[in-house]
Amino acid sequence: MTIAASIALALSDPSPQALAQAQLDAYNARDLEAFVAVYAEDVEVYTYPGQLVLEGREAFRARYAQRFETEGLRAEILHRSVLGNRVVDHERAWVNGPAAAPVEVIVIYTIENGRIARVEFLREE
Repeated sequence: MTIAASIALALSDPSPQALAQAQLDAYNARDLEAFVAVYAEDVEVYTYPGQLVLEGREAFRARYAQRFETEGLRAEILHRSVLGNRVVDHERAWVNGPAAAPVEVIVIYTIENGRIARVEFLREE
């Protein structure tokens, strides 16, 4: 399935799992517009426990436009759980270039009104 098809499917039937998967597919393809499309206009991004680090789709787009320039950027799901309108992903991500070690992170996506409205990152200290 193409990224565009994945996004179209997720937006036409916005189940939490479909939205989480669509954003992951777009992230790995570095397709900024597809990636941003599944997020709410007023998306909020937090680091655990509740520290707001980013707010609004335009700030979100700017952050990830820069991130998508990183060589070797990708993420894989080690485990996914869905509970109501939340998706909890245990991810391994290569965010600092292909020579850097991957990082593991827990990401909680909260879905509201058919879009990802809140993202919370929990990283090992």
